[in-house]
Amino acid sequence: MSATQSAGPPATSHVQPLPGVVGTLDNPVADPRLDRVSQNPIFQTLVRERNRYALVLTIAMLVVFLGFIGLIAFDRSLLATKVASTTSLGLVLGIGVILAAFVFTGIYVARANTRFDALAAELTRSLAR
Repeated sequence: MSATQSAGPPATSHVQPLPGVVGTLDNPVADPRLDRVSQNPIFQTLVRERNRYALVLTIAMLVVFLGFIGLIAFDRSLLATKVASTTSLGLVLGIGVILAAFVFTGIYVARANTRFDALAAELTRSLAR
């Protein structure tokens, strides 16, 4: 028997589904609770705003990072410029890239702790009704 041939019919799983879980991975069944949440306008607003905000910050970080990499690739002499007795512009900009990641993370966390948490709380209240 070759490695691609099976020894017989596929074995059936005797694993019982978890309590409260609807369907299985092989046979998903629509859960009306999930439909209720996904159709809620507050949930849709939360997802849309969070995704848009994350996308903007991701693009900003990519611009910073790829800009730095582009300078390395196309203008090494600029990065070799001394800005202090032993410090080059490349080192300063490299540290700036790392700091930009921290700043963008802080910006996202601040937004998540204000707007996104408020929307999540509002969603929880609307679903409790």
